[in-house]
Amino acid sequence: MNSDEALTMNADVDEDDTGASGEEAHPGWMGCIGRFLGPLVFLAVATMPDVEGLNPAAQRLLAVTLWMAVWWVTQAIPIAATSLLPLALFPVCGIQSAKTVSQSYLGDSSFLYLGGFMIALGIERWGLHRRLALLTVNATGTSPAQIVFGFMLATFCLSMWISNTATTVLMLPIALALLTSLERLPTDAGATASTPDPHFNHLALALTLGIAYSASIGGLATLVGTPTNLAFVDIWNKSFPGQPAVSASQWMLTWTPFGFVMLLCTWRILIFGLRTPAGFDRFDRSFFRHKLRELGPMTFAEGAMLTLFASTALLWLFRTDFTFGDWVLIRGWGSAMATWLQYIGVPAEKSQEFVSDGTVAMTVATLMFFLPAQRGRNGQLKYLMDWRTTAKIPWGIMLLFGGGFAIAGAFESTRLSEWVGGVFKVLADGQPTWVLVIAVCVLLTFLTEFTSNVATVNTVLPIIAAASVALEIDPRMLMIPATVSASCAFMLPIGTPPNAIVFGTGRIRMSQMAGYGIFLNFLGVVLAVAATYGLMVPQLGIQTR
Repeated sequence: MNSDEALTMNADVDEDDTGASGEEAHPGWMGCIGRFLGPLVFLAVATMPDVEGLNPAAQRLLAVTLWMAVWWVTQAIPIAATSLLPLALFPVCGIQSAKTVSQSYLGDSSFLYLGGFMIALGIERWGLHRRLALLTVNATGTSPAQIVFGFMLATFCLSMWISNTATTVLMLPIALALLTSLERLPTDAGATASTPDPHFNHLALALTLGIAYSASIGGLATLVGTPTNLAFVDIWNKSFPGQPAVSASQWMLTWTPFGFVMLLCTWRILIFGLRTPAGFDRFDRSFFRHKLRELGPMTFAEGAMLTLFASTALLWLFRTDFTFGDWVLIRGWGSAMATWLQYIGVPAEKSQEFVSDGTVAMTVATLMFFLPAQRGRNGQLKYLMDWRTTAKIPWGIMLLFGGGFAIAGAFESTRLSEWVGGVFKVLADGQPTWVLVIAVCVLLTFLTEFTSNVATVNTVLPIIAAASVALEIDPRMLMIPATVSASCAFMLPIGTPPNAIVFGTGRIRMSQMAGYGIFLNFLGVVLAVAATYGLMVPQLGIQTR
């Protein structure tokens, strides 16, 4: 690899064969079946006799969701196109108005992804990702398994403290740059492989999926790692005001070990059968040190992007308070911002909502269009980002996010999630506690494959809390495992934002994500139940029956 070789953020794919989101244009036999199966499932569910407790709008929503699930899994049409179905079907089916459903497609989270993608493109534009990739592989080791574990461990540790989505956006461009570099390694005297290497494809799959999965696993390991954990704390405090709150240290003593074990298991599953790609074993750390020397000193543009990149990570990291038990170790800048907003007239109860991770991402992304990078050959000033470069943003993934948000919003507005929780309450009566723990883990794991995990937790946890009291079970026995399981959706791109982001690289097929994901979903259930009884119960002093 010469120093002037361009490393692109996206996979090198043929535009005639691959869509914007990485799905194949030719759906194959599964896609052909799916084209007809999806509408048939919709009609069958939508025209069923009235189900007790399920209002007609919720029943039609369930029908639309199943239709979309069939098309997403079989790739009957492009993934992004399937994500547009709510815009067409929700209004005509009386689920939500066109105005309401369309607003789901561009919310605050969407701008977090958009700003993150722009920052990643800026890193790519000035070649910083190439330098970071070489530094990373030089530090973690050069065997395929070591590379995958190094990226997964780094992602896991970052995601414990900052947004899962932000962590994925930070790590993925570095991993993709590394893959592009390794893809071009010579297999013989100065030549590169002319045919795809299945072992390299396995490495690419393990690395990209590993980043997505470890971001979700890291998020559940701490109270501040993901919004679902904080949602549990809020619901617990409101539902049981006389009971002691679950502290950050209590949470970490149970779920950080769980997360690390889950990370190791996920890594072993992803690298199972992984072999060294052709020509790969001829290179060691000295090869990558040599490539680093070839890059020469860091340019001003690289330094500027590195500064913005690090500043973004730090602003995300320190936006909220760092606490340990009842102690505030580091006060986040978000508190100071809330104080300022109150000073200028924003109501106190609203001041914490005004600034988010999306605000940080869009501020830095906008700043990139303003900051100069270098002068071109004709003396014209170039900036860190220009609008032409933003054409590389995977807009299809933005639609995929929107489709997931639309389903989540409709689940809440039609009270379909409450119906699912009500069914659980009826079925749970008389069952042993361990069966109920398994049931809530399975329910939340697979329910959040199609809905926002935060929306699902906010809707289902109050129902589980009420059911626990009625069943004379300590509510924490069901509420905490349910909360953790809401972060363990590994099957579908819409299951979590990290899944969707890595799916957009084009290096992963839907069937591959679903194959690994369903196995990890059930593994997560088993490990969550084991952590509940082995760590959480004795630590919190919960009495079981």
